Amino acid sequence: MPENFDPAGLGVWTGAVRHTVTRDAVIGYAKATNDPIEAHLAGDVAPPVYAIVPVFPSLMEPALEVVPLRLLGRILHGEQDFVFHRPIRPGDELVARGRMTGWKGGQSGTAACVYLETRDTDGELVNEQRVTFFVRGFDTGDRRGELAPEHVFDESLRRRAPVATVTQHIDDDQPLRYGPAAGDPMPIHLDEDVARAAGLPGIIAHGLCTMAFTSWALLTELAGSDVRRLRRLAVRFAKPVLPGQDITTTVWRRDATTYAFETTAGDDVVVKDGLAEIRE
Repeated sequence: MPENFDPAGLGVWTGAVRHTVTRDAVIGYAKATNDPIEAHLAGDVAPPVYAIVPVFPSLMEPALEVVPLRLLGRILHGEQDFVFHRPIRPGDELVARGRMTGWKGGQSGTAACVYLETRDTDGELVNEQRVTFFVRGFDTGDRRGELAPEHVFDESLRRRAPVATVTQHIDDDQPLRYGPAAGDPMPIHLDEDVARAAGLPGIIAHGLCTMAFTSWALLTELAGSDVRRLRRLAVRFAKPVLPGQDITTTVWRRDATTYAFETTAGDDVVVKDGLAEIRE
């Protein structure tokens, strides 16, 4: 068993995973994230973060090619970056696969990037995703390959008035509804005892559920509730969100089509370095 990350695993594609999109699944995801957009609730088009569902079986597999097995329990989902080429719709037959592209060691741990792509059966790109995992407390001592593009918040934007501020409520049963809708069975989101054993105060909301909340806040405020206008959505997960909390997303305009945002729960920043690109 290698003691360090294995560079031979970089660039190794997972096998293709097929996913059929159903109207019921789209509606279920919208309801599980309290999405108010009519087209999503009717199942006519999928919410943007539904894009995680077809790739979910491919999400951890690239890490198995690179990260020593003894370190897998230290992995956290640090960042998520979506690039949307077109929305997902009921009836789509999708094909997903992934590969790890690189890592960067550091004193507090190692960041590692997994690239995921979803295509239709004709081979056309539907979306691309870059997931940055953070392996706590393990420094590889080097940097290899490519990490996700930067989307760091520009602090000078705070001198401007925000263009939108949206407060949303995370329901007490949100994780229990989101897990089945997203196909995410991670027990820290579903089992109180497991969550506390992991050092958490209790069950926490899925990071991607929180991201889905921010996505519909952005769509309703900036894009006329039209998912076709969302080109890119990227965040860094800063702290967990607890069921029953209110979250507030504050948005600043960077330029004509690009917005920066962050999300807070009380005094805590829970989503930072948020970036959204909206087509005109």
